[in-house]
Amino acid sequence: MYIVVILSMRIMGKRQIGQMQPHEVVVALMIADLAAMPMEDNSVPILNGIVPILALVLSQIALSFAILKSIKFRGFICGKSKIVIRQGKIDEKSLRDEMYTIDDLTEALRIKGYNDIQEINQARLETNGELSVIPYGFAAPAERCDVGSQNEEPLRVDVIISGTLMEDNIGAISVDVNGLEKAIKKAGGHSVRDVLYASAGMDGSFFVQLKSKRGAGK
Repeated sequence: MYIVVILSMRIMGKRQIGQMQPHEVVVALMIADLAAMPMEDNSVPILNGIVPILALVLSQIALSFAILKSIKFRGFICGKSKIVIRQGKIDEKSLRDEMYTIDDLTEALRIKGYNDIQEINQARLETNGELSVIPYGFAAPAERCDVGSQNEEPLRVDVIISGTLMEDNIGAISVDVNGLEKAIKKAGGHSVRDVLYASAGMDGSFFVQLKSKRGAGK
């Protein structure tokens, strides 16, 4: 069964061991479950595991060819990528459609090496769940390497996420609460509850984006 599973994954291509699409995840899980049945129970004939695995492999190969041939079918099976940041602003509707939280977004950006949403020209959530990021020219990684330590950008932290004040982060860099309130009002909000996302820098700067129902068009 071990050899059968390895050969099955190899036949289906390298994508199966890389970033998988949802339908590929389903196939991988089903193959693992089918392989486990004869291994766990000696009374189950080994063919009861091999035959359905081979059927799944053939189905996956046929599906992959169909996806290659038809763009519409590819969109139906794999979905479409969604832009979640446009010109330094979070697209709240796209996040909601993909059930992707702001915490997920900021974490993915930090992994990519960005801690300020204003640096991002466009961020797109790909169909395999990866976040691809296109920064503005001034924030490109190649340019950052040439910047001296004295000119490095100040550390930024999340201070408001979906109308909730992140008190631990505020205490970590001694955020000026009065300055934050002024930044919210300047953006057109009245309170923390109106804010979709806000970050603060150690230099005292703030970035505030209001929720769509109050901040649309701002």
